[in-house]
Amino acid sequence: MTSTLSKKHDFDTVFDSQEVFRLILDALSCPARVVSIQKYADKLFGAHPLFLTLALTLLDNEVSFCVLGDDLLEDEISSLTLAKKEQLQNADFIFICSAGEKEEAQRLQTAIENAKCGTLADPHKSATIIVCDKSPAASYVTLFGPGIAETLECHISHAVKNALELRDAQNYEYPQGIDLIFVSNAGELFALPRLARMGVK
Repeated sequence: MTSTLSKKHDFDTVFDSQEVFRLILDALSCPARVVSIQKYADKLFGAHPLFLTLALTLLDNEVSFCVLGDDLLEDEISSLTLAKKEQLQNADFIFICSAGEKEEAQRLQTAIENAKCGTLADPHKSATIIVCDKSPAASYVTLFGPGIAETLECHISHAVKNALELRDAQNYEYPQGIDLIFVSNAGELFALPRLARMGVK
């Protein structure tokens, strides 16, 4: 099998990463807004071009990360971004690869229960969990929090609902928490900042 790193990526680490970063900020600042990063992922090779797109945008040699479910992806991210591999509990960014719904759910639970949630003095020093979401929209929920005028109803997948329930169950002390980013096989990105909360309709 040809290594991803032996091929030439067309992704521009300056201009493309700036565009992707703007899309991520847009999604985080407006919870439940869906943006597409597919055209940028198309410039990358390998089994996980969408994850590589996010890694090349968010990671550098000053942050740490870990990957649950794919050692090869972890090596590729490390080589391309120079970010430091770290244990789950200390990682700034956590990538969760899907190997079926059951395995993904288990990895997601492990990540949320162990990810760092920042401190009261520095709540931003928390982890961001990035999930490959292959499940279809299945539930309507109501979201509350910053970036949402009063409440917002949205249609989310089982994986997103599960993640929100697990995150809310941690009972973080305000303003602590973790950010969640979900990306579908079609390159659609959906993000929920650490202070967004869910109420089931």
